[in-house]
Amino acid sequence: MNLPDTLLGEGWYWAAWVVWVPLFARSLFKAHWSRLRDSEQLNVWLGMIVLLTVIWSLKAGVRPGLSMHLLGATVFTLSFGPHLAFVGLSLVLLGISLNGADGFFAYAINALLMAGVGVALSQAMYRLALRFLPRHFFVYVFVNGFFAAALTVIGVGIAATLLLMVAGVYAWDYLAAEYLPYLLLLGFSEAWLSGMVMTLFVVYRPNWVGTFDDASYLANK
Repeated sequence: MNLPDTLLGEGWYWAAWVVWVPLFARSLFKAHWSRLRDSEQLNVWLGMIVLLTVIWSLKAGVRPGLSMHLLGATVFTLSFGPHLAFVGLSLVLLGISLNGADGFFAYAINALLMAGVGVALSQAMYRLALRFLPRHFFVYVFVNGFFAAALTVIGVGIAATLLLMVAGVYAWDYLAAEYLPYLLLLGFSEAWLSGMVMTLFVVYRPNWVGTFDDASYLANK
């Protein structure tokens, strides 16, 4: 998922900066910063950033741009909403980039892929579940925490794959054979970890999860 700054043409990276800057500014403006005035909420938000910085540093890959790692975008989005999640994941990537991974020129395009696509997919699936499925504890955990996490990380991987194909970096046949199949394994790992974390959160620390409401999800238990 992480693209190095020498893999694509310069036009791709500059275009990504043009798109990412206003999106990041919009999230800074629309984020519910008032929630972080509570020291506990602030500590959880910062803790997620630190933990994901470590997790994103642990990646596997055989060729440039074809690395894989757990994402955590679904947990972040369900816990703090899309805007705080987008800002937080952008800070995670900033830490990774400052540590020398992938190069800073590729920061915007990586942020759009992992933070942008990751948060957008997580939020979209949460909205769909909210609209079409009953508000039940197990629906929240298994659909939002488990399946949405798997589909999100797979979606981010597919977005990266399509970008690499359109940019002419790798042929579709190679990507389909050597990269896409492993996204299913990554999706299962992401689903298991995210589902477990969200279960623990809503059971023991429901106030950490901004999208979970006891009155709505436990009334139908």
